Amino acid sequence: MVQTIINRSDVPLDTRDLEMCQCVFDEVRSEAKVAKDSEEAERIAAITIELYRQGVRSPDHLKVMVEAARGLIAPREK
Repeated sequence: MVQTIINRSDVPLDTRDLEMCQCVFDEVRSEAKVAKDSEEAERIAAITIELYRQGVRSPDHLKVMVEAARGLIAPREK
């Protein structure tokens, strides 16, 4: 018998998944003042979905990781 291993990233996203990703995308894009129809917005969306598919399910963690991946985190003041 052949077993098929399905990675979590291969499973289609459902409505709840997409809603969470959309919320994170909107928040990151808005805070970074990125136009919705820009290439940067497309990159933010792609990173958001990819990180979610890799298992980042907490909206707060997802947001931080997307911002870090795009270099959108402001340096902390000392």
